[in-house]
Amino acid sequence: MALPQYDFWLCDLDGTLVDVEWTYVRRLFDRVGERLGRSFDDREAHTLWNGLGGFRDEQLRAWGIDVERFWTTLHSIEDPTARAAATFVYDDAAAFLASLDVPVGIVTHCQRHLTEPVLSALGLHGRFETVVCCTSELGWKPDPEPVRVAIEEMGVAGQRGVLVGDGPHDVGAAWNAGLDGIHLERHGHERRGRCVRGDHRLTEFPV
Repeated sequence: MALPQYDFWLCDLDGTLVDVEWTYVRRLFDRVGERLGRSFDDREAHTLWNGLGGFRDEQLRAWGIDVERFWTTLHSIEDPTARAAATFVYDDAAAFLASLDVPVGIVTHCQRHLTEPVLSALGLHGRFETVVCCTSELGWKPDPEPVRVAIEEMGVAGQRGVLVGDGPHDVGAAWNAGLDGIHLERHGHERRGRCVRGDHRLTEFPV
């Protein structure tokens, strides 16, 4: 699929450029479930980890799980070194990044203490002009503020840009910030249970 020529790219991280081995995810949700007193089956773990149910907080509420307690518990359990060791780069993403000769940045919900070890372990640290990690203070996608910060740090304001990600919040953040939004569907619409609107839809990065 031919895409427009963009002056810069912004990318989500998890599920877009990289992903985590299932065994890590399964062990993580087992430990979270033990602390919450509520087990997660494989379908529920996949749904939450990959955002297949849409916005994760809404999914947690629909299952009767306290949102703040869930995230506090998960973040307290995750070990940056173990997370980095279990993370891999998608082949199509690696090839696409290597082919670009325009500025590229990351806007991710993954927290800084997890993002930095992942990028270092995968040899990606020097590939991006900026890495913006969303926070409660900065905002969470689809809030445009993290995207605006990335644009400012990259020095590309006023140029034609795009944000690509695997969730509806990525496309929403792109549109709210005045960029094109590309949805990268790595799991299939049938498994997600819905189609995500975007200026373009991909199942992998073009190479």
